[in-house]
Amino acid sequence: MTDKSLLIKDARLLDPGQSLDKVADVLITDGEIKWIGKGQTPANVETINAAGLILTPGFIDIHCHLREPGLEYKENISTGTRAAARGGFTTVCCMPNTSPPVDSKSLVEYVLRRAAAEAVIRVLPIGCISKAQQGKELAEMGGMASAGAVAFSDDGKPVANANLMRQALSYSLTLNMPIIDHCEDPALFEGGLMNESPTSYRLGLKGIPSAAEETMVGRDIALAALTGAHVHIAHISTAGSVDLVRNAKAKGVRVTAEVTPHHLLMTDDWVTGVRIIGGSSATANPYDTSTKVNPPLRAKSDAAALLEALKDGTIDCIATDHAPHDVVDKSQEYDHASFGISGIETAFGLLMALVHTGKLDIKTLVEKLTVAPAKVIGHGYKGIKAGAPAELTLLNPDEEWTVDVNSFLSKGKNSPLNGIILKGKVKATIYDGKIVYSDVNDAATAPRKKTNA
Repeated sequence: MTDKSLLIKDARLLDPGQSLDKVADVLITDGEIKWIGKGQTPANVETINAAGLILTPGFIDIHCHLREPGLEYKENISTGTRAAARGGFTTVCCMPNTSPPVDSKSLVEYVLRRAAAEAVIRVLPIGCISKAQQGKELAEMGGMASAGAVAFSDDGKPVANANLMRQALSYSLTLNMPIIDHCEDPALFEGGLMNESPTSYRLGLKGIPSAAEETMVGRDIALAALTGAHVHIAHISTAGSVDLVRNAKAKGVRVTAEVTPHHLLMTDDWVTGVRIIGGSSATANPYDTSTKVNPPLRAKSDAAALLEALKDGTIDCIATDHAPHDVVDKSQEYDHASFGISGIETAFGLLMALVHTGKLDIKTLVEKLTVAPAKVIGHGYKGIKAGAPAELTLLNPDEEWTVDVNSFLSKGKNSPLNGIILKGKVKATIYDGKIVYSDVNDAATAPRKKTNA
């Protein structure tokens, strides 16, 4: 037995990818799962007593913003991956809307070099669809794929030119990689600040209609059907978009979709100062810019449709769309503040409100955070089995904690959940056999005590 061994005792192992649900011990040696069982207690191992806790495969986030290169004042690969580890994630896919945008082989290689030097978990780059995200000509998709990109997206900007999107989908088909689609009609979105609704009229904020998303979802589903390529709808937010995806899947179109925790559990009422999650509530001033996100927080009926679509498989997975900003970006009038929510550290606790209210079962939740996103990008899922790399997340489904944005490991403190009590907490995250997050002392790399059992 080497000094790199770690024993997790008496955990509930929950791995939907293998239909695994049992209480057992897990021994980790030299970065991989050595064995799973009961009754063996090797000497000279580091031990975690996990009785009453749930051990899952490491969470996979296929949509987050690490802001590097060029926007490191908002986030960087070091802070972003430590925040992700705190959220239970062992793999993150970073969007390319950086400065400069990641639109070439050399920039994908740069992100991977920085990740090798600074990240505490796996980082998978997503490359741009168009050069400099200008929507005029294709980026060098083949070169980015060869360098290690796992998908393509102009996230943050729509590809307004339908013919360019058709070309991107056709090219992606030869690479067997998805196009991740930021669906937004620029003309319908222009100047919008929040969901178009009675609430936006009451607050005097220009609304963004559901049609701004749905027209682009419909267009790009049609282009996916035309080309036979895989289009993935990012941060789906409306009931109408759900219907379009559901109908397309029924016809055999290669379309997948993701939903964010905030679109499942927050609504446009939050812009008025309402803050209710499960049994917890907090007060905030109206026009709190931490609620300004793109696509916007929608109506209760949209959130209900998103949840049903997640449960029936129309929506494939959950992704955070973690969008950190510095205080200056958000400390402005609502009209001028940046769009985005810093959500990677609160994702699990927020989503557990669906479990505790009986709206979603824990197995489905874990599936949508692990094996399901891995299927979308064809990468990342390892599972809990002997011989597999040790990429694991340890959860306490019942522990309550209060969100304090000032304690975030992310540079982005822009969360409307500040002061809310969440029920469900990540206790440890293990990557490459090492504990990269533990809530002991609430540090990203807390020290472990060695025992001689």
